[in-house]
Amino acid sequence: MTQHDETPSAFRLTVRPDHTGVITIDVPGEKVNTLKAEFAAQFEAVLRDARQIPGLRAMVIISGKPDTFIAGADIHMIAGCTEAAQAQALSESGQRLFNLIENYPLPVVAAIHGSCLGGGLELAMACHSRVVTDSDKTRLGLPEVQLGLLPGSGGTQRLPALIGLVAALDMMLTGRQLRAKQAVKMRLADDIVPPDILLETAVARALSANPAQRDPVPFRQRLEKMKGLRDIIFRITRSQVHRRSGGHYPAAEQIIDVVQCGLEKGREAGFKAEAAAFGKLAVTPVSGALRHLFFASTALKKESADGVKPAELHHVAVLGGGLMGAGIAAITRQRAGLPVRIKDVSQEGANKALAFFWQHLSKQVKRRRLSPRERTQLMSGMTGTTDYRGFHRIDFVAEAVFESLALKQQMIAEIEAVTSPDTIFASNTSSLPIRDIAARASRPEKVIGLHYFSPAEKMPLAEIIPHEGTDAVTLATTLQLARRQGKTAIVVGDKAGFYVNRILAPYITEALRCLTEGEPPEKIDKALTDFGFPIGPVALLDEVGIDVGTKIMPVLEAAFGERFALPPQLDALFRDNRLGRKNKRGFYDYTPLPWWKRCGRKAPRKADKAIYPLLGITVQECLTSQEITERCLMMMLNEAVRTLDEQVIRSPADGDAGAVFGIGFPPFLGGPFYYMDSMSAVVMTEKLTALAARYGGRFTPCEALQQRAADNRRFY
Repeated sequence: MTQHDETPSAFRLTVRPDHTGVITIDVPGEKVNTLKAEFAAQFEAVLRDARQIPGLRAMVIISGKPDTFIAGADIHMIAGCTEAAQAQALSESGQRLFNLIENYPLPVVAAIHGSCLGGGLELAMACHSRVVTDSDKTRLGLPEVQLGLLPGSGGTQRLPALIGLVAALDMMLTGRQLRAKQAVKMRLADDIVPPDILLETAVARALSANPAQRDPVPFRQRLEKMKGLRDIIFRITRSQVHRRSGGHYPAAEQIIDVVQCGLEKGREAGFKAEAAAFGKLAVTPVSGALRHLFFASTALKKESADGVKPAELHHVAVLGGGLMGAGIAAITRQRAGLPVRIKDVSQEGANKALAFFWQHLSKQVKRRRLSPRERTQLMSGMTGTTDYRGFHRIDFVAEAVFESLALKQQMIAEIEAVTSPDTIFASNTSSLPIRDIAARASRPEKVIGLHYFSPAEKMPLAEIIPHEGTDAVTLATTLQLARRQGKTAIVVGDKAGFYVNRILAPYITEALRCLTEGEPPEKIDKALTDFGFPIGPVALLDEVGIDVGTKIMPVLEAAFGERFALPPQLDALFRDNRLGRKNKRGFYDYTPLPWWKRCGRKAPRKADKAIYPLLGITVQECLTSQEITERCLMMMLNEAVRTLDEQVIRSPADGDAGAVFGIGFPPFLGGPFYYMDSMSAVVMTEKLTALAARYGGRFTPCEALQQRAADNRRFY
């Protein structure tokens, strides 16, 4: 292989003895390849140079990074656009470059290993063929909608042509990523090979008579081209998108419009519509908020524990085989790749946790995300027990037992007796101070809080809570484990409720006050879901369990006062054994619907009318949806400011990520602190003061917020 041209750009062209040009993408000084504005001219120059090489027969584009093809566009580049015209120009530049690749006189094949996302996939789709590796690290997707954008370099036009309208809309509207096998099956990639023969296979394909040759178009895709059916697809998709997004995410609507424009008016019109839409979306508040969250969560993933090296983990134990313990064990075994030993008081409990993991894996086998062999291998690394046999090898213990201080202290004493001095004990408590749990420990420096949210295998957030005596290695190791488990982890202060439950509690409590004033649960929940929360506060309490959800309230009330006090009428629900969905007795009616009502779209649940006489209230809808929303939301926001002032959270960005990933604060608002900046501290203070005058002192703006209003300071 000979070096044709040495250039300081991100693109290096070499020519093989078989007359194939290989363009290697390797962004200098970066761990992954991302596309920047200046790269368009560099790439064009390399393509021009290649045309001057006598006898060149084909081209292959490959990455010089170990596990990434191209991870997408540089988000900072888009964030730097202050006007729609600037973002539109970026889109048009990308379209020109990829059109140049598509119309290149030589065959061009993309050799893809690792992440191929956003602009990376748009580049690959402009190539005449795509070869992917069978590595689990290989992922193809267009996640722009998650940043409030659409694919802006031709992706909205090329993807439907390759994989069909329905599949393309699904990929772009959800941002979901395809594994290599899925990409080949959906015709997005043409071949799949092991990583060590990727280049040779791509070269062979490029040199073949027709590298772009594909199987006949499936009947389903041919059907989708019929105008009548196409119109139905667009109509149904619009309806589904609006129902899911509530109209809060304009990018989703724009994706449908631009795809439809290209199919009905031609590709050139589609490209123009795409660039114009990209420009408009890039400067919307929604895209700004979603990009802010992206930067916040990315920073959390990169954050280190002050340069302290984490301890190596080889074996993890989980205490408690309930749903939480089973979920923790599942993500530790599958995502972190560590052997797990589950200890429960009964063999039945341990077996239930093992059965949960088997069912969890079996769902993935059914969806072809795992092979039966991989399931067996993962299963072999998880065991259950009722005693402490084998615990001398355990490096890390995650505790998920009943919320009792005495029990958790007992667990620490038992663990310390059977494990090494370096074994870490992490408590999944949601309310008890970690310093109290560690108070009787002989090795308190190895005790830390690691609070998961239910269900642990699905919820993306974890709160890490060191107490004053926790050592730096314990913190660093716990932080690393949480990330290996796939969690966005925030380090929070050891105060009652920590962060997420601390801000969630007054929000739910205020919703319950609205209920006791006569507002029906359905109206309260709809007000907050219309605002953008995924589930309303009353329904949320039913889901997590009324007993569990309200257990933390007395702890918070004792620590912070009456704003956390539950309405006294709720005692009647406890006396009536109303626990929520788990015993089908809660605020809502869980009586099975007749079959004719279960057909079609899922009908919303109705409140159980028996709760009204229990609570001693009469339904009288006096509040507007906006008033309900404002009351609940302002309690949450005011509390969030207190947590920042008390250093429960280390930064507004941590608070925003924690609220969005922990309780579903509307992502399109960017999180509590980003949202408060959009209103200003002055407006916040005025709203809270007005609410305090009407409903009482619990709404009084906290001192930290009043100070910000006086100084007209922002959080960012």
